[in-house]
Amino acid sequence: MENWVEIRKSADFMKMSSEYGISPITARILRNRDLVSPSEIRNFLSPGPEAFHDPMTLLGMDRVILVLKEKISAGKKIRIIGDYDVDGICSTFIFYKGLKFFGADVDYVIPHRIEDGYGINIRLIDDAHEAGVDTILTCDNGIAAYDQTEHANTLGMTMVITDHHEVPFDITEDGEKVYKIPNAAAVTDPKLPGSEYPFEGICGAFVAFKAIMAYAQDAGLYNDENFALLRGELTEFAALATVCDVMELKDENRSLVCLGLRLMKNSGNVGMQALIELTSLKGRVLTPYHMGFIIGPCLNASGRLDTSLKAVDLFLERDYSAAAFKAAELVKLNGERKQMTLDETAKAFEIVDSQPALDKVLVVYLPDCHESLAGIIAGKVRERYTRPSFVITKTEKGLKGSGRSIDAYDMYEELTKVKDHMTKFGGHKLAAGVSLADDTPDAFRKALNDCCTLEDKDFVENVRIDMELPLVYADLNLARDLEKLEPYGVGNEKPLFAARHMTIVSCRLMGSAGKVAKYRVKNDAGRVYEMIYFGDINAFEDFVESIYDKETRDHLHNGNSVKVVVDICYRIEINSYMGRDSVQLQMVHYR
Repeated sequence: MENWVEIRKSADFMKMSSEYGISPITARILRNRDLVSPSEIRNFLSPGPEAFHDPMTLLGMDRVILVLKEKISAGKKIRIIGDYDVDGICSTFIFYKGLKFFGADVDYVIPHRIEDGYGINIRLIDDAHEAGVDTILTCDNGIAAYDQTEHANTLGMTMVITDHHEVPFDITEDGEKVYKIPNAAAVTDPKLPGSEYPFEGICGAFVAFKAIMAYAQDAGLYNDENFALLRGELTEFAALATVCDVMELKDENRSLVCLGLRLMKNSGNVGMQALIELTSLKGRVLTPYHMGFIIGPCLNASGRLDTSLKAVDLFLERDYSAAAFKAAELVKLNGERKQMTLDETAKAFEIVDSQPALDKVLVVYLPDCHESLAGIIAGKVRERYTRPSFVITKTEKGLKGSGRSIDAYDMYEELTKVKDHMTKFGGHKLAAGVSLADDTPDAFRKALNDCCTLEDKDFVENVRIDMELPLVYADLNLARDLEKLEPYGVGNEKPLFAARHMTIVSCRLMGSAGKVAKYRVKNDAGRVYEMIYFGDINAFEDFVESIYDKETRDHLHNGNSVKVVVDICYRIEINSYMGRDSVQLQMVHYR
């Protein structure tokens, strides 16, 4: 079930249209994205590095740069410890390339997803100490490493923490949060309490990027010709991580991703070149979709089924033949990951569907599932049932799992209420990872649901519509004007419009499997438009039968003339074929 909500934010759209050279419709969409000031709108329409906030305004960044400068000057050995997802891979790569440029004695380690779990641990610290490492630099992790930092301190090591995750806290009897910040030599995180950084929604790789930029500025190398080349390369990886870590494409993130996409198309990184070619993206205009659903999963697959070190090694490779071999290995791993995910997701759906009633918080136990796939499957369960969802797996080290949430449920905060059921947990509002204590998954499920305050209204998907727009306005000129809002992604979704009382008069199924429908729809004035639909054909047929009858359902996709009146939500796109552009309307929702 869906709840359609039209965004209604006021502004002088005609004035905005004239001032910024856009249509009033595009102006309204900008306002819907909470863009108000002239600088915000100009940065959005003409994104560039000038939109990046000063890295030194990140709380603790001055200490990070000071400690790193001292260690590099003294020739101390630095070890980067990252994470096994795309953000951690890119963070590690950015720091390694950047610190090498500044002359550091540096190496890197990425925790193994299964053997180590998320983040830095005591074993990794001991290994570093035995290897003669003086300073550990974390990226995309570390903000929860309170005990680990104390251990490093007792060994006489220096800890520098860069992260972007929520800062752990305890809740007092009075309901106040008491934050636990590791006692490191330097800590920076946009979510640190007391931070005045203008935009906290940046990923770990962007924090790493900012640290390298701040170091270059401090060293007077920012405008150095060689550093400018490196800066462009690192921009690609910070942008890739921003998309793959599902950061909102707002504020400086949007400018970063715009720049990164342009640079990545003609990447100077040999490993990236090979990966782009092996995923059939060479020569194409890259979008966040390509980053998030084609390139990113290949990197994630290395950490899920093998080791993320393979991905970092790929991007440090300088020989194209060797890079192509390494990229092919990642692509193969991703293919294996896809099939395993399909199989285990089907099992998860079967388990949930067999329950007599849906819990408010779903906990699905898949003991034989590869633990690295738990987060992906939890996301698919969440999407299907519109409920916070955890997938728990059985591992050699006990029960582990991942969760994905809905907007109304702060997953990290809710987990703090049941922390006695876990040996370890971390994450943020919409996603988390857990290691269960000796409890069964049922005990964890019961504890979560006992303290859950979600109501029925929270489980209804809200479809946010930019505006009601009759199809007569959906022409090629508007489609081209809307391109100024690209790239689209989380926080800057593709504009969605609504049209009432559209009459479907005929349809034909397309594609070899007949899973794409092209409808001819007629408005109240009798004008006919073509509209494509990539959604669930069977579900739409069920809907038509529910409001009409089985005969109408049977006629809908059999090439017959029909008369089915529906309200629709649609998107406006440009279809380019044989050098000719035309407007294409895509149905997304119906009722």
